Amino acid sequence: MPPLALPDLAGLGWDERHRAAFVAHAAAGHVPGRVVTEERGSYGVLTGLVELRATLSGRFRFDAEDLVTPSYPAVGDWVAIQPAGDGAGGVIHAVLPRRSAIVRRAPGDRGIDAQVVAANVDVAFLVTSLNAEFNVRRLERYVAVAWESGALPVILLSKSDLAEDPEGARLVAEAVAPGVPVIVVSAVTGEGLDEVRAHVRPARTVVFVGSSGVGKSTLVNAIAGAPLLATSEIREDDARGRHTTSRRQLVPLVGGLLIDTPGMRELGLHDGDGLATTFEDVERAAAACRFRDCRHDGEPGCAVRVALETGALDAARLGAYRKLEREARRAELSTDVLARRAERKRWTAITRSVGRRMQEKYGADR
Repeated sequence: MPPLALPDLAGLGWDERHRAAFVAHAAAGHVPGRVVTEERGSYGVLTGLVELRATLSGRFRFDAEDLVTPSYPAVGDWVAIQPAGDGAGGVIHAVLPRRSAIVRRAPGDRGIDAQVVAANVDVAFLVTSLNAEFNVRRLERYVAVAWESGALPVILLSKSDLAEDPEGARLVAEAVAPGVPVIVVSAVTGEGLDEVRAHVRPARTVVFVGSSGVGKSTLVNAIAGAPLLATSEIREDDARGRHTTSRRQLVPLVGGLLIDTPGMRELGLHDGDGLATTFEDVERAAAACRFRDCRHDGEPGCAVRVALETGALDAARLGAYRKLEREARRAELSTDVLARRAERKRWTAITRSVGRRMQEKYGADR
């Protein structure tokens, strides 16, 4: 599968949906293009058989400041661009609606805006290596983020040539990610590479997501059949990787489109839409609870507690679900003005209700 430097629009994933969304921009004299790199406010954009270096228009920047959700172009976005007279540059005037987006949000930092890692993605390869980096809880988080994005998650357990029990790790991954394909892969021995390539198809976009040193760039090179991206060895003392990939970039191939991303040890939820699919076992148990608002903390008729007692549900998995649920709620409140107002009103009503009851019971001079 040799690389193809400059495919046409169809090869980049352009379809009727994008064409319909572009009608107004075409009338303004703009041309469509797909963002392949982003670095310090400058964007590499492929427009058919030409790659331009583009910047944002002043109007775009002004309008973007008023939006709560991420609005600047990201790698994988389709944009409306006005080419410059020299044929090498251009100005981006708009971003077309995204059909999917991998959104990064630091789990513990509410002051940092969410960031789109990759847009218009069909498949999200969630890469974790079979060494000291393997972490079940992190894997659950990545799967939830992938389902939330609108892309199809596929787990890649990389560096199987270094693992003592790759089959055992595969079974663990399948248990915490029901319904998600799990591929044990090695760029050294070639194990699993054909299974990975089966997900890479013409006009389909796949993104590699994972921590530093798990072998994302190495896998991209192995799938492409050419050394397209720089790679480096992991540190021997802690099995963690060095930050080889410093920017997000879309790599066009004859057989598909690959997006490589820098290592991300922390990846927070944006709105929690992927939790129900990721934790289907928890949701299924909770659906049998007597009360719809059951908190699974000693309430009568709690089916989740029964599942824990019988061993049908793992306590650590329930704990992970609750942690991600709280995180998603915080993220929602930090970005959704209406949700924040509703939450504030709810607590105001609760406080007033408690105050009235205390006054009724103890009097005004309590």
